[in-house]
Amino acid sequence: MTQSVAPEWEPVPDELGRLAAAYGVATEYWDQSGGLVKVGAATVAAVLQALGLDVSSDAAIAAALEEKRLRDWRRMLPPVYVMRQGDERRLWVHIGDGHPARAWIRTEDGQHLDLEQMDFWVEPVEVDGRLVGEASFRVPGDLPLGWHTLHAESDGESASAPFVSAPRRLDPAAIAGDRQWGLMTQVYAMRSTQSWGLGDLHDLATLAEWSGRDLGAGFVLINPLHAASPVPPMAPSPYLPVTRRFANPMYLRIEDVPEFARLAPAVSEQIERLATQLRRLNTSADLLDRDAVWGAKRTALEAIHQVGLDDARASAFAVFREQEGDGLRDFATWCALSDVYGNAPADWPAAVDHPANPAVAEFRADHGDLVEFHAWMQWLVAEQMTATQQAARDAGMAIGVMHDLAVGVHPEGADAWALQDVLAPGVGVGAPPDMYNQLGQNWSQPPWRPDALAEAGFGPYRDMLRTVLAHAGGLRIDHVLGLFRLWWVPEGFPASAGTFVRFDYDAMLSILMLEAYRAGAIVVGEDLGTVEPWVQEALVERGILGTSILWFETVNGAIKDPLDWRRDVLASVNVHDLPPTAGYLRDEHVRIRAELGLLTTPVEVERAHADRERQAWADVLRRHGWLGWDVSLETDEGLTEFVVALHRAVAQSPARLVGIALPDVVDDRRAQNQPGTDQEYPNWRVPMTDGTGRPVLLEELMQGSALLSAIVDTVHPAT
Repeated sequence: MTQSVAPEWEPVPDELGRLAAAYGVATEYWDQSGGLVKVGAATVAAVLQALGLDVSSDAAIAAALEEKRLRDWRRMLPPVYVMRQGDERRLWVHIGDGHPARAWIRTEDGQHLDLEQMDFWVEPVEVDGRLVGEASFRVPGDLPLGWHTLHAESDGESASAPFVSAPRRLDPAAIAGDRQWGLMTQVYAMRSTQSWGLGDLHDLATLAEWSGRDLGAGFVLINPLHAASPVPPMAPSPYLPVTRRFANPMYLRIEDVPEFARLAPAVSEQIERLATQLRRLNTSADLLDRDAVWGAKRTALEAIHQVGLDDARASAFAVFREQEGDGLRDFATWCALSDVYGNAPADWPAAVDHPANPAVAEFRADHGDLVEFHAWMQWLVAEQMTATQQAARDAGMAIGVMHDLAVGVHPEGADAWALQDVLAPGVGVGAPPDMYNQLGQNWSQPPWRPDALAEAGFGPYRDMLRTVLAHAGGLRIDHVLGLFRLWWVPEGFPASAGTFVRFDYDAMLSILMLEAYRAGAIVVGEDLGTVEPWVQEALVERGILGTSILWFETVNGAIKDPLDWRRDVLASVNVHDLPPTAGYLRDEHVRIRAELGLLTTPVEVERAHADRERQAWADVLRRHGWLGWDVSLETDEGLTEFVVALHRAVAQSPARLVGIALPDVVDDRRAQNQPGTDQEYPNWRVPMTDGTGRPVLLEELMQGSALLSAIVDTVHPAT
């Protein structure tokens, strides 16, 4: 691994700063402690280069500024037009100065709607020796919701562009009512006696049915199910997938595939032997082995694929492929390329380095069965995810399964290949230094290029949302700040030497709202970290819920009373980036960071801070009567009472949604993830266990326990 070295800090020259401002690249920002941080010139220059700009000289910077100034004047229509219902807006149309023009909208259901021209003067601009004027048209606020097409013409020239009409706001109360609660789980870590060594979609359906029917839960929030590479080693992090659009067939329950029943007896027996070997792992507390599980499941799926489909299911598969279109084709092609050439695209033949290359079409034709196999697996996953969501709703859940959307994708994954024209090369997404990761973070994920995404009409973004929401009652957006701005870290720079790049958040949020509205899904944004209040206000104004994590709810360093928390949030004690609550109360978050060298302050200082935090929370809990004054925090019994009391505090907040981390109800202690680490800590490989380290399977969980009942009773006393 190449060591990251901080470049020597130099101030940003004025012209470079102007170009940065034109492209939404920050030259300064406010950190989490309220301090103003000036970004160095080297960082700004590297980020602008990732946006395809030449900043090698003053002349190149001046040329880039001029090109940016004239870019929209060189086209008749904007590349995409996004608005919300209720907003009457102005549309510009660039034409020869003084020439007549007309504009209209063709709705997605075929209606023709002429737009009225406005009396709005804009000074014409000379572009390439031609004087270009700007005609203005009134866009009414009562247009139907949907993806429409905008048209304009003048003097025999014409243009068209996507036109998005989004809801004014989402209505979470219409779905969730006053309050819903649900369990939060990492699906792979939650196993049953029939799991193949990892939790799967059948296990998720069982959890949803049980918690909805018997406990009164309204949702179950899960880790991202995004796909990983089909070629080992499989990246363990669900937040570093090869694509965010399609899912990991590792989560399939093999026995639930309809064609499994048609296997020849000898083949069925062979698959059962594979399953038996893996089921033995369910009772082991050892780290999870994704490669072993996926190897066995792929063998089984290849055998099932050979069985073929009857006419009805072949027709359904064809419909699925048609619906998912080029995106599915490209993803399946990338998977097949990985099978043939390995999971390091840098080692692939140069001729297949772009999906539009003729060699890729030739490869697809030569490996049609393999490409179809990967598309077929996506169809199976979609079927099982749909069945899981239906099981949740049938059990009485108001929301059902709430999926999680990762921030980005693996730099050598399917999306990085298929969507390379709208992703920025040479940078990784991350987070600036904060109190929980004092060195900053670089997740090595290529971000959307804001300009290129707009030029593509936001189509890749829409398609991703649409596919994920097809099986969801809710969607959690990890690091929702990424729809507003993202921390870009240039390649070779430390995570602390990045800067923020601004996105068209109004368009990003509006498209998210439209797709969620059409799916009937609730949306939660994880708005933690360096997030300004106006961002949270923008989410609330659009009906997108925020996130409250008990440990992070402070004001000027003091605990914010749970009764004063926000209403429109998903609130919980815990989050997957911290140890389970019992572990956190025993300083696991301090121990791990100290042992891995992630602290910038002495470990004694961190432990003292953790102790003050515990005592402060104990005072709050006791003052409200949620924790007895005689409870000792040093005993195991006192620890359990403290865990329950913390959940009681969250339950007494005004939060519309309340989440309970599944590890907390079984007294788990081990962290799933330590931010800022890769191989240093076994992130995302820890099975669910109790306080002694003994694995807890789904069947045992469903039998109930005093701890489960005590925690659930804080949010749903009737159970």
